[in-house]
Amino acid sequence: MKATFPQMGNIYIAAKALFEGLGIEYVIPPKCSKTDLDIGSLHSPEEICLPFKLMIGNYIHAIEKGADTIILAGSCGPCRFGEYCELQMNLLKSMGYNMNFIVIDYPKDIGMMELHRRIHKISSESKKNTIQKINALLNALKVLNLMDEIEETAHMYAGFERNKGECKNLLIECRKDTLECDNAYSMIKIMNQYKQKLNHLSVDINKNPLKIAIIGEIYTIIEPYSNFYIEEKLMDYGVSSSRKLTPSWWVKNAALSPLKINSVKIRKNAKKYIPIGIGGHAVECIGEAVTASKNGFDGAIQILPMGCMPEIVSKAILPTISKDLDFPVMSLIVDDMDGEAGYITRMEAFIDLLERRRKNALSGC
Repeated sequence: MKATFPQMGNIYIAAKALFEGLGIEYVIPPKCSKTDLDIGSLHSPEEICLPFKLMIGNYIHAIEKGADTIILAGSCGPCRFGEYCELQMNLLKSMGYNMNFIVIDYPKDIGMMELHRRIHKISSESKKNTIQKINALLNALKVLNLMDEIEETAHMYAGFERNKGECKNLLIECRKDTLECDNAYSMIKIMNQYKQKLNHLSVDINKNPLKIAIIGEIYTIIEPYSNFYIEEKLMDYGVSSSRKLTPSWWVKNAALSPLKINSVKIRKNAKKYIPIGIGGHAVECIGEAVTASKNGFDGAIQILPMGCMPEIVSKAILPTISKDLDFPVMSLIVDDMDGEAGYITRMEAFIDLLERRRKNALSGC
């Protein structure tokens, strides 16, 4: 086995820790780029969503480097992502690539026995003993959690930093230095060092920056290329941002879902507007919008790929939430035909709107 996986935010860092610990050969696809999108758009069905196209580009680059097995997170809900495995497998076969797919899905959807069988397909390729395999998995999860914590801290502190750009630079350096490590223990050590650096960052507690929640379809809010690096741009503008849907959140949510104690607060806040799951992360999108409003955020930005059914439903509900809670929400729809300039203009206009609202509130207008 020579494994690969689609690029999606910081997942490649945790994947490196896991495969290094298991001693399994792997290929990290190049970070998502226009080249990936062009390749994916050329071979994918025209009406398919942006994440699908980017993933195809990732796979082809990884296959060219010798990958023969694709590991993919799944979804059995009424969302086309649940069909990605079969669609992508058939598409790659039509292109002459015969790849093995291993889909890691929610245990509530496929059952614990089937989940164990799929995980065994990966672990059986390792020559490590059982204890070493368990440690490799636990270390990879620790890497995933740490990276998400560091990212969350950097995005929030960006609005309070005294030295402009320090949070962004520390985040970039952390990813770079972590990736250069050759084992999970070194990665964890490096990340803890950067976590301490962020916690001792020079901040101005008297600042009151705008706070914006990033909500929407999980791939397009996690993978920065697909959203034009919106979180980095918000850091440049001195805006604090928060995104609760992260890779580590997905793992925790999947583990707790059989007990129905996953994302309790989010589901509770969403219940008034969307009482049942409709696939994807529509419930989380709505729940996060309500939660952000209750937590004193100034607004939220929903990001969704063109044609995403669950998020189209969320987009239709969000104006009601905005009106009920007096909470501005802007929706950004991304596709392979979009240009970055238009999104920057909309984002800047949204930030101006939030600043004017705050000034008007302070002046009593």
